[in-house]
Amino acid sequence: MDLTVVAYIIYLLISIGLTVWVARTLSRNGRVFIGDVLQGNEKLADAVNQLLVVGFYLVNIGFVTLYLRSGEDIVRARDLFEALSVKLGVVLLVLGFMHLGNVWVLNKMRRRGLMERNQTPPVPPQGWTAPGWTAQTRA
Repeated sequence: MDLTVVAYIIYLLISIGLTVWVARTLSRNGRVFIGDVLQGNEKLADAVNQLLVVGFYLVNIGFVTLYLRSGEDIVRARDLFEALSVKLGVVLLVLGFMHLGNVWVLNKMRRRGLMERNQTPPVPPQGWTAPGWTAQTRA
């Protein structure tokens, strides 16, 4: 078997395994944020979480498969390790950026939800003012 094919197989196994692990971690821990944003609506939180996981899989596995092809011939074990280190390093960086992007989006959603919940006035209204009242009409 050609070492290039061996590199492809190892790359796919490790990259897809890492993608699945990161997606499961995001799904498990991100559900808390989504539940908080959606004010305890468990069914909707589960649905949104599942949609985010599917999107994460599609983007990352799509990238992994597009990045599979190698432009160089792998003839020695050293070439195999060098090619794998470059490819897996790029995949890890993409997964890291996707993870940070997901955390950023979830944090934005959570902050927006907290702001919407805190839009009640700090003190109850103390009176009523008729429309058209200005400082000039009072003077």
